[in-house]
Order: sequence, then structure tokens, then C-alpha cells
Amino acid sequence: MSGETVDRLVMMANQIGKFFAPQRKIDQAAAIADHLEKFWDPRMRSLIVAHLDAGGAGLDPMVFAAVEKMKASMAARRSTGAAAAG
Repeated sequence: MSGETVDRLVMMANQIGKFFAPQRKIDQAAAIADHLEKFWDPRMRSLIVAHLDAGGAGLDPMVFAAVEKMKASMAARRSTGAAAAG
């Protein structure tokens, strides 16, 4: 995928973050991560995680934290699935 695609995903993720920012009584990073997991397709999630792994340039701090949470959740699901299959 092109850099333009990653730039668009960063912009979209930051917009989602801005939506959750005023909601102070929730775990904002968890809410953002939940939204990304529910509404972004697997390719989009993989791209934003790869972008995070490359430094996460342009991601707002709360969105950066959310993508880290989502990455951990994705890894946990993979390891649980591998253990169940074994």
C-alpha cells in the first residue's frame, strides 16, 4: 500500500480519537481501539499497526496508545487461537 493510504489511515484514526477525546469518563484509548477492531477491516488494522511499528508518525498520543492496545489484543487472539488449534 502506498504512503498516501497510510496517511489516510492516520488521518482517520486521529479523527476517531478526536471523537472520543471529550469523553473523560471512559478509557479513551480502549474505546478507540475497540472502534478500530469493530469497524476497520483486517488490512486497515494491519497497516496502522505496521505504521505504529515504524514509529507511528502523525498519530495523536491517545491514538498511538489505542493502536498499541489493539496490537496487543490482536497478538493475544493469535496466540490463543494457535494454542486452541494445537
